[in-house]
Amino acid sequence: MGLIGRLLHKLGLASPDSERHPISVFLLEDDQRRCEWFVKRFKGDHLDIVDDVSEARELLETRSYDSIFLDHDLIPEHYGATESDDERTGYAIASFLAGRPDLQRSATIMVHSFNADGAMRMVEELRRAGRQAEYIPFHFLEDRIRNFWPR
Repeated sequence: MGLIGRLLHKLGLASPDSERHPISVFLLEDDQRRCEWFVKRFKGDHLDIVDDVSEARELLETRSYDSIFLDHDLIPEHYGATESDDERTGYAIASFLAGRPDLQRSATIMVHSFNADGAMRMVEELRRAGRQAEYIPFHFLEDRIRNFWPR
């Protein structure tokens, strides 16, 4: 978005949705407040939200996404856990995508978990498989998303 477009948007004279075509977004997240934030942020786009590893696998196998956002901890038992539970966390989806190079090749993958250790394991798994993936803590997502998909 150029300077004039940003100015018109700030003055309320330009629609925020007029800058780009809708995109398709996949979100693996269990926190309702974050889900609501994503719904507002990607208003006008196609957004699939899941909090379950098997449902996530199914959607990633059957649909195409421009962007994939992954959380690590998906159930309350994961918060502050000292042992990893790779089969029921976002790590399972990172591993799934790493093992399936044919799936979602052009999607931008961002891990947004507050669990930095879990998030970095996910990113490393994806990168070892040749995937582009980034760890962006949730509180920095707005700026990062604005760079990729300006409104």
